[in-house]
Amino acid sequence: MSIRYQTTRREFLMTAAGVAGAGIALSNPATAGIFGSKADSSAVGLKVPPLETVRVAFIGLGARGSDHLKEMCALEGVVVTALCDNHAPTLERALKIVADKNRPAPTAFGKGDKDYKRMLERNDVDIVIICTPWELHTSMCVDTMKAGKHAFTEVPAAVTVDECWELVDTAERTQKHCMMMENCCYGREELIALNMCRLGILGELLHGEAAYLHDLREQMNEVEHGTGSWRTYHYIKRNGNLYPTHGLGPVAQYMSINRGDRFDYLSTVASPAIGRALYAKEKFPAGHKWNKVAKWNCGDINTTMIKTARGRSIMVQFNETSPRPYTRLNLIQGTKGTFAGYPARLVIEGETPGVHEWVEGDKLKPYLEKYEHPLWKKMGESAVAAGGHGGMDFLMLWRMVYCLRNGLPLDQDVYDAASWSVISPLSEKSIANRSNSVDVPDFTRGRWKTTAPLGIVT
Repeated sequence: MSIRYQTTRREFLMTAAGVAGAGIALSNPATAGIFGSKADSSAVGLKVPPLETVRVAFIGLGARGSDHLKEMCALEGVVVTALCDNHAPTLERALKIVADKNRPAPTAFGKGDKDYKRMLERNDVDIVIICTPWELHTSMCVDTMKAGKHAFTEVPAAVTVDECWELVDTAERTQKHCMMMENCCYGREELIALNMCRLGILGELLHGEAAYLHDLREQMNEVEHGTGSWRTYHYIKRNGNLYPTHGLGPVAQYMSINRGDRFDYLSTVASPAIGRALYAKEKFPAGHKWNKVAKWNCGDINTTMIKTARGRSIMVQFNETSPRPYTRLNLIQGTKGTFAGYPARLVIEGETPGVHEWVEGDKLKPYLEKYEHPLWKKMGESAVAAGGHGGMDFLMLWRMVYCLRNGLPLDQDVYDAASWSVISPLSEKSIANRSNSVDVPDFTRGRWKTTAPLGIVT
């Protein structure tokens, strides 16, 4: 059933260039980026003419791509016109998903790694959803925008500083949307926290805590195909926060990063890299390639501290290698109160019973209902029914399509994609230099000072 709108893999060959490139383009906030964008161009508040029907193409239809495909097929005003994947069984399964939804058959592209470029030549594609290995995201986004289509990529949007600038410069030059699809910004609790921040309930914001702590060692069993077949190489070649955006994206929105504040500099420390080697020794034969790795570089737990231009602090942690419960932390501290996640907890001075004890569990429910975000009030029931990480995936896609059909700016723009993703290569640079602080580029070129915060969208 369609949801109606209310109009109002291969193995990853990483080189040291990723870390070395992090030193480039760190201090050019007032000038064009290294790829030559015009100084007066901007993608701030970018609007495009409304699309009566959003014609969607996909590059990459594995785990995430297939989930997004199912949800897109449930949206009114959307037609999937093309699918691309270099793995024939995956492409066939995706075509069946569309057929099972009684949607028109899209054109399939599967003739090798570069067949997506042939797909981009089509004139029946408005947006492209990119769900491929991390190291391919930037090049595919850039190719998409240069082909005159809007790019929507899975996280992270880039793995080097140069790539972040390339995304920004291309979006500004082409005036095409480039959105990193950070689904966690559309979780119910994240939206409630955002609403409280915008209403001033927590007072002046001071500090945030974000994380991606998720034991994903089992992905190493995907040796020849699947996420682990390429993602595992990042742990071998890199040492940094490889996946910062799930926790950081919502906190950045609370603090209006790029819209009244910005990341200024960061410092990162990492623990020893032990867990992956132990898992390989336990789960794989002695001669297996995971046991032949000379050195696992990525520390099991990574902690980054970010200072913003307005003086706020943010802690960002990363650990996909240790046995521990899942959390994104999702903490925001203000002068009048604190909201924290996992489990959800709240303190508001003068409103909750005290400031020395969390309100949580059943006692928290009245506060969650009181500060429910209007977008969740409007679409939350449909989102939960559709599924996808508790509804956040569906709500993100719904909102993307809604904005495109109504000619509205997107909730996340290319500056968010760059500044949230750049934490990864900069954390590598900091660790490699005894955790010394590293400046964060101002991808907005100063426009953060006059850009309005993200409003309470409905």
